[in-house]
Amino acid sequence: MSTPTPESPPERPNDTPENQQDHAASSNADKPRTDDTPVEPSATNVADTPATDISLISGEGKPRTYKVDNPSFFMQRGYQVLLVLGLIAAFFLVMVYQTLFGRIEQPAQMVTIEQGQTYYGLLPQWQQQIPLFSASVAKLYIKSQVDAPLHAGIYQLPENPTIAEALQILEQGAKAAMVKIQIIEGKTASDLYQTLRDNPGIKKEVLLDSEDSTRPASNASIAQGLDLVGILPEAVISSNDPIVNHNLEGWFAPDTYYYGEGSTDKQVLTDLYKRQQQALFDAWESRAPNLPYQTPYQALVMASIIEKETSIADERPLVSAVFKNRLDKGMRLQTDPTIIYGMGSRYDGNIRRKDIDEKTSYNTYQIDGLPPTPIALPSAASIEATLHPADSEALYFVATGNGGHKFTNSLAEHNQAVRDYLSVMREKKAQTPPQ
Repeated sequence: MSTPTPESPPERPNDTPENQQDHAASSNADKPRTDDTPVEPSATNVADTPATDISLISGEGKPRTYKVDNPSFFMQRGYQVLLVLGLIAAFFLVMVYQTLFGRIEQPAQMVTIEQGQTYYGLLPQWQQQIPLFSASVAKLYIKSQVDAPLHAGIYQLPENPTIAEALQILEQGAKAAMVKIQIIEGKTASDLYQTLRDNPGIKKEVLLDSEDSTRPASNASIAQGLDLVGILPEAVISSNDPIVNHNLEGWFAPDTYYYGEGSTDKQVLTDLYKRQQQALFDAWESRAPNLPYQTPYQALVMASIIEKETSIADERPLVSAVFKNRLDKGMRLQTDPTIIYGMGSRYDGNIRRKDIDEKTSYNTYQIDGLPPTPIALPSAASIEATLHPADSEALYFVATGNGGHKFTNSLAEHNQAVRDYLSVMREKKAQTPPQ
């Protein structure tokens, strides 16, 4: 008969080695101590014991929260709001300062204000050059500070002006009587001189004879009075032809101008000269290659001829091409306006065969190349066309009789165009009722 073996306790599902160790430790702990020998903790037990999470005690590592009624919460939020408001205020002040006192880079110059322009039209120039310039701030300033309407006229702006300075100068125009001076493209320097002489609002300094104020000054006297003798070629200064000698023809920009009453003829003419000089310089700097003009002055002469030949904008480059082609081939220009200018006061509205055959300093039917001076005051558009001719082989042009011109490449085509023109004119004359 076998001895019975004690039954082993059944294993529990969670009896892992770690649990068994914990169980053994707890059993030992339950037993009473029989001696005072201290128990050394084993290295294994120390290593296996998880560290205490101090953050659970101290709260470190967690975001700090405030109660809504905590004073420090409101103070912190208040500082942030004040900081934002301060930055906004600082930005606004800088913007206002830049708008009113920021300076654009430009030399001292005359500025023309046309009829109907407003103060607001001046803002883009400052807006393009000045950082943080605010058109809204500028408009608010104009509404609140500028009382007088903007008057047409010519104003002298200082070097590198602020918008506030410019507005102050322009506002003065309301307090001054303005004088209108109109000179149309294609008119002559003599026409301009007479317009200024006849204007009672313009003081005469250079356009009247110094010894007899009832007589006009000579070309030489005017050129000397304006300090412009140096811009003329030597051949013009020394010419024995009274029309050529010291003639400043072409050097004044045609347009409509407004000056303060009491302005001088010297001031007006100097201003118009500077404008024309700038237009000529700009076009010359960007001119097309292989042109037959050696100097800007020669281009100014040609521009005056183009101005007299056509007033149609699209035709100017074609007329320019015709004259360029003829100069390149050594052909005479043969343009009627040069006959008229060379006749001076003798011209009565008609060109006769004897006028075509007469050799004057200007008659391009009789002389080679360009006349000695311009024959009119050319517009900036004619100057531009002179230095940028169309790509054309045309050598001739003639009026159509219905507006514009017919451009042709050969003499035979040109002669036919002339016959067509004469036919149109005869037909128009036949349809005109007798007076």
